[in-house]
Amino acid sequence: MRAILTNVSTGEIAVHEVPPPELQPGGVLVRTHFSVISSGTEKATVQTAERSLAGKAMARPDLVRQVVDYAQAQGIRAAYRKVRSQLEALKPLGYSCSGVVLETGSGATEFSPGDRVACGGAGCANHCEVNFVPRNLVVPVPRTVPLEHAAITTIGAIAMQGVRQGHVSFGETVVVVGAGLVGALTVQLAKAAGCRVVAIDLDPERARRAVELGAHAAFVADDPRLPERVKEFSRYGADAALITAATRSSAPLEMAAQLLRDRGRVVVVGDVGLDVPRAALYSKELSVTLSRSYGPGRYDPVYEETGIDYPIGYVRWTELNVAPLLERECSVEDAAQAYQDLRDGRAYTVLIRYPFPSVSSPLPAPQAVAAPQPRATASLRIGSIGAGSFACGVIFPSLQKTDGVTLEAIASATGIGAESARKAVGFSRALTPHALLSDPNVDAVFILTRHDSHAPYLLEALRQGKPVFVEKPLCSAPEELSAIREAYSKRAAEGKNPFVMVGFNRRFAPLTGRIREFFAGRQEPMLAHIRVNAGYVPRDHWAQQAVGGRIVGEVCHFVDWARSVVGRPLKGVRAAALPDGTRYNRDNLIATLVFEDGSIADLLYLANGDKAVPKSSAKLGLLGWRTSAFSSLSATQNGRPQNRRRIRVTGKNLS
Repeated sequence: MRAILTNVSTGEIAVHEVPPPELQPGGVLVRTHFSVISSGTEKATVQTAERSLAGKAMARPDLVRQVVDYAQAQGIRAAYRKVRSQLEALKPLGYSCSGVVLETGSGATEFSPGDRVACGGAGCANHCEVNFVPRNLVVPVPRTVPLEHAAITTIGAIAMQGVRQGHVSFGETVVVVGAGLVGALTVQLAKAAGCRVVAIDLDPERARRAVELGAHAAFVADDPRLPERVKEFSRYGADAALITAATRSSAPLEMAAQLLRDRGRVVVVGDVGLDVPRAALYSKELSVTLSRSYGPGRYDPVYEETGIDYPIGYVRWTELNVAPLLERECSVEDAAQAYQDLRDGRAYTVLIRYPFPSVSSPLPAPQAVAAPQPRATASLRIGSIGAGSFACGVIFPSLQKTDGVTLEAIASATGIGAESARKAVGFSRALTPHALLSDPNVDAVFILTRHDSHAPYLLEALRQGKPVFVEKPLCSAPEELSAIREAYSKRAAEGKNPFVMVGFNRRFAPLTGRIREFFAGRQEPMLAHIRVNAGYVPRDHWAQQAVGGRIVGEVCHFVDWARSVVGRPLKGVRAAALPDGTRYNRDNLIATLVFEDGSIADLLYLANGDKAVPKSSAKLGLLGWRTSAFSSLSATQNGRPQNRRRIRVTGKNLS
């Protein structure tokens, strides 16, 4: 399928061929008919991408702070890899579209194939021929509403939330600062609420159009008599000002303060500067409110369950006239030129048209399962499912340096991530996950996806007879483990020699090898104390939402490390966790591992530890022997150091 993507490093916009997204539970696949480019949010996104690295840092100091925090916790090398992988990525654009449902995932029972829908959300309602959209970001479109008009739904919801936050009422005077797309919709909504509306814009043409759309008056922003004109219109000054402009300057907010009456209300809808002298607000006792996107629940995990507000009723009743706002229409192939027109000011709204059949047809079925073919060359052809920062920053560079390995195919749930990794890393092809697993030209599969997807992909790979490397954890639930054991045993009974390796990389680290050498030949049981200061992860992070959470997904790594160092079968486990509270989600755990030879490993996993405490450490003892690991490695016996050379930990030591 075709998708409009921007290069995060250069800001270049181009149409790319990418695999379609995968259908997932709780959402629908939508064949896009129309999507809308607005001159505000998307233009700002592209302008940020076009900046130099220093310019990006100045524009987003919040992200710089995140990088610094990450470097302090994970190390400079890890932070560099993460930043580089982000800068090499292709990013989807768009957040408002309309189309027809192709397929529905489990849980999205309110939709059926063929339904006409409007979709919202950055990363979901992209400028792509096919999108996977969570059910809460999809709404049905009545047959009486053209899909061209429905494509503007999400942007209309942003305008509606601004009006809602302004608490405007019948007869009030409302000033709308910025008469772009969101501003034009705000003008109509405020008028529909019974308000007297004044539109203000730097562009005289936009001001004129605002009157055509329903504004009772419109003025140019640089008019030196602007405060007088608004006061003449409203007698005492405006009751509320809704700022729908997009600029780093604080001028719109300063202007609003001049135009309002005493105790007037300011609602900041657009991304504008907020650096205003206190006196400008204090002298009139003004209240300032920020409007968050398109309403309650946005950026809140609960939003995933409660749905989306949208102005479809206003569209249906023709209270909003959106046709004049869609001033330009272009095909998906001409999208790059459309963005250029936005930059040059030749348009402020563009409707992108996608090719679609008269009757909605499903996506092409995944290619038929093909029996694995013997390799024609000595090179091992790798296929990877998953293209996240760990895969791109750690796994793929290691594979590139490995002799006898070819990066054959890459897949991801979104398709866009796969194409981005293909270009950045050098894979030959980007495919869907199921196409990759059945591809006879893929000799071995790496599964580097989120934890709760490991088992389904692994089971399919086993059925295809492909060797598999799967990142930890192997699976997330007991029933998945049973299914994997059954599939593995079946292949083994057929003489197929199945191969599955789990990414417990710490057991292969040079430091771990030194520890095993140190305790080689021991006859007595040993005692190990392992402390992991894992740090806080928010409840809405994907690792918390996956089955098993962080305990299944991360603690397994240190259990395996203890098994590797002790070198004996595990006999039993006892564990206890702090109660589930408002913050840590049972992420604080202590576990005791008992081995068949009597050895004991005490594992302390902390989410509430201070950042100043090292992330992980271990002490292992046997009679008079002791070893400290992770931050450094040293060994003593009978009170004396056994190796004077201290080994400091680096990425090479640990991975």
